[in-house]
Amino acid sequence: MKLLRNKLAVTIIVLSVSFLGLIVYTVKKENRSIIESGAGSTLNPVQSLLYSGTNRIKETLDFFLNFSEVKAQNKELIEKNQELESKLSTYSDLKEENDRLRGILNFTEERNNYNYIPCDIIGYSGGNFLDGYIVNKGKNANIQKGMIVIAAQGLVGQVTSVGENWSIVQSLVNENIAVSVMVESTRDATGYLKGFKDSKNRNLAKVYDLPMDSEVKEGDVIMTSGVGMLYPKEIRIGEVISVEEDKVKVMKSAVVKPYVDFNKLEELFIVSPKDTREIKYN
Repeated sequence: MKLLRNKLAVTIIVLSVSFLGLIVYTVKKENRSIIESGAGSTLNPVQSLLYSGTNRIKETLDFFLNFSEVKAQNKELIEKNQELESKLSTYSDLKEENDRLRGILNFTEERNNYNYIPCDIIGYSGGNFLDGYIVNKGKNANIQKGMIVIAAQGLVGQVTSVGENWSIVQSLVNENIAVSVMVESTRDATGYLKGFKDSKNRNLAKVYDLPMDSEVKEGDVIMTSGVGMLYPKEIRIGEVISVEEDKVKVMKSAVVKPYVDFNKLEELFIVSPKDTREIKYN
């Protein structure tokens, strides 16, 4: 590579000196005879051609001489870009986790009369989350059937089966789970919520048996009412996306989109009353 650079430099110097000599010679001959001037005119296109050809040779040599260096720089830039993308992804994941844990922390601080037992999902009962999540905490961690489960976004469901080191959690979008609820804006505590699938096959929930004079509306927040002491009061569940009227039963129902994304659950917490002789929530 160094040898090629030296040859290029020598070539450029020789050609430059030649061109300079030709230019000086042409200037000195400007006032000479027509024949000499004609010869100078003939020489100028030759000079231009030689200069143009030399420039192209130089550019070609420069390209090949610098190609490996440019290729190395390009590879380095690609690696740095990939590193930055990886760091950004990690930061985003950490921020999401931090936000989720902060939400749980706020909930536990407001309701410090319970124990909150963290657990991880290790499988699905029946191969689908609608049939229940299998979590890695059971009787060894004092988990009992009937305890409720929450995530940072809100209510997940209820423990329905317990083993020594595992439990099954049924989600609230399962039609076997019923939750007494209330509307946050009106504090109307009538009605109960169960899992519901709409015409688009979305896993939603529906509040049934609301009175016809209920002021529930689209956008309202639905939360647990605490009625029956099966769930702690005021755990957020979801948002009303539509309201329906049943003229025959003289009742209203509200379709609810849960805050929890049941396909993307990560940190779960089992809510355990500090006195577990009887699973009741205040």
